[in-house]
Amino acid sequence: MKDHFDIIVVGAGHAGIEASVSCCRMGLKTLLICLKRETIGLMSCNPAIGGVGKGQLVKEVDALGGLMAKAADACAIGYRTLNLSKGPAVWSTRCQIDRKVYNQFMIDFLSNLSGLSILEDEVLKILTKANKAVGVRTLANADIHSKAVILACGTFLNGLIHIGLKSFPAGRINEPASINLSKNLIKLGFKVKRFKTGTCARIKASSIDFSKLESQSPDIKPTAFSFNGNPSRLKQLPCFITYTNDKTHKIIRDSLNLSPLYTGKIKACGVRYCPSVEDKIVKFPLHRRHQIFLEPETQEPIEYYPNGLSTSLPEDVQLKIIQSINGLENAAFVRPGYGIEHDMIDPTQLKPTLETKLIENLFVTGQLNGTTGYEEAASLGLIGGINASLKLTKRAAFILDRSSSYIGVLIDDLVTKGTDEPYRMFTSRVEYRLLLREDNADLRLGKLGFSLGLVSKQDYETTLEKKRIIDSELSRLKKIKLKPDEKTNAILKIFKSSPIKRAISLEELLQRPEINYEQLNVFSEQVSLPDNLAQAINSQIKYAPFIKRQQEEIDKFRHLEKIKLSKDINFSDIPGLSREIKEKLEKFKPLTLASAWRICGVTPASISILMTWLEKDRKQAVSN
Repeated sequence: MKDHFDIIVVGAGHAGIEASVSCCRMGLKTLLICLKRETIGLMSCNPAIGGVGKGQLVKEVDALGGLMAKAADACAIGYRTLNLSKGPAVWSTRCQIDRKVYNQFMIDFLSNLSGLSILEDEVLKILTKANKAVGVRTLANADIHSKAVILACGTFLNGLIHIGLKSFPAGRINEPASINLSKNLIKLGFKVKRFKTGTCARIKASSIDFSKLESQSPDIKPTAFSFNGNPSRLKQLPCFITYTNDKTHKIIRDSLNLSPLYTGKIKACGVRYCPSVEDKIVKFPLHRRHQIFLEPETQEPIEYYPNGLSTSLPEDVQLKIIQSINGLENAAFVRPGYGIEHDMIDPTQLKPTLETKLIENLFVTGQLNGTTGYEEAASLGLIGGINASLKLTKRAAFILDRSSSYIGVLIDDLVTKGTDEPYRMFTSRVEYRLLLREDNADLRLGKLGFSLGLVSKQDYETTLEKKRIIDSELSRLKKIKLKPDEKTNAILKIFKSSPIKRAISLEELLQRPEINYEQLNVFSEQVSLPDNLAQAINSQIKYAPFIKRQQEEIDKFRHLEKIKLSKDINFSDIPGLSREIKEKLEKFKPLTLASAWRICGVTPASISILMTWLEKDRKQAVSN
């Protein structure tokens, strides 16, 4: 282990896995350090991947050559496409996962990954030389040298678990916290914040009365999560729905004096969009009930995860809460839920490549950046691994902008604005979500993944063939014309669509909201297409005017992205800018005019002043 590595990855959760895989596939000799090999890829919270906004991230990770979607397809025990009642911009894939199979899949994959070494040890500090990361110091193996270090420590950095008024250091239940590394990062000069997350109790399946619960079945015709994969062959299982009630709420209100959240013991900021059950009861007192979503953890369910019951109340109170709920009257624990506080690095200290501004060749990814969720972690791990590899091989950095991807939005939000609470991805955060749909992630990003060496030639050729088929069918629909005759209008009447008075193309007909792609085969012999391609064509045509408008907005945005800002600019010397805006620009040191505009508080007038100053500075440089 004292050999010199190209890259050391610290942490083997979802971020560490994607970072390690991308580094190895890009030809770098990589060392993955984790506390226990058997916890590689362990799902600490609920046994699911994807969801609204999160499914888009996983699809993009897959399109770039990452592992998460393929792992989900190998381990899924239930697929569902969410938001089908809304437009395709917000359709999102979600998979229930056999967490034991997933854990073993990741261990096996990484154990057989060429170029990767795995070490069980604890990292105590980052080794630096002339403000560059040059390795790590570990508890058992002393100093290990490398050219770059990627941190992916999750909740382990100075982690503190709370169950009632009892608390103890841990990075995850029954696993030690990484306290020395946190101290080292502070000593190196990093601004560290404290965030809080939590997880639910696990309930024995044999103690649940499923006859009292509402069943939610998985999709009958699932589509693979990976663009180049196949749906899981594992047994597909339903989830179950129940609700809290007045009795539940009373137990919680009567026990707030035992809550670390409401006695002030937990001081860190929690996840607003995934609150604890006690938070729900206090902050939404008029809600008579809250949904509990029971998720199976394995193919032959031994235990269930009661999503919606995250709590840090004492174990005996948790049991009373659960047993007050319909269908769970005789519920028994596998283990209780808990809250956990942990350190994170203020992400405004990072470049868009996820390299730190303070220490060269040190990259920070995953939950350590202030995010919450497997999918956000995997996305950041992938980009951190890519950029560390590119830097060591002296190639240009890989930066996805907001108009290209959900991943671009995620990173831009973090490094430009920072976050005062655990960051979770939503479709509402994405300005151009109609263009950045799940179904076209491979068309948007596949070429980039292939050029990086992460997407195989075979997979990329599949993407090119998909594009060819879609383009060909779009062209065909433009050419075929319908005449306004009696037969055509009779069919349109059956479809509850208005008659036509002039010849129109099938493309124009499909723009009508009541007409879908499958109905076009009545008017013309249709090309036989898989459901996902048919839907992509349907979306492309129906939303064409909106897509065109978003594309025009992107063109304006990219114009600002092209205007680079030198890292040597002294913003305090620019006349016309307010003191507040000068301070913000100095703090964040934006690399482009577009990223300057996205800093909270920077006004359009300030951007105009910057543009004028840049033009004047350019002319002066030319004249000199």
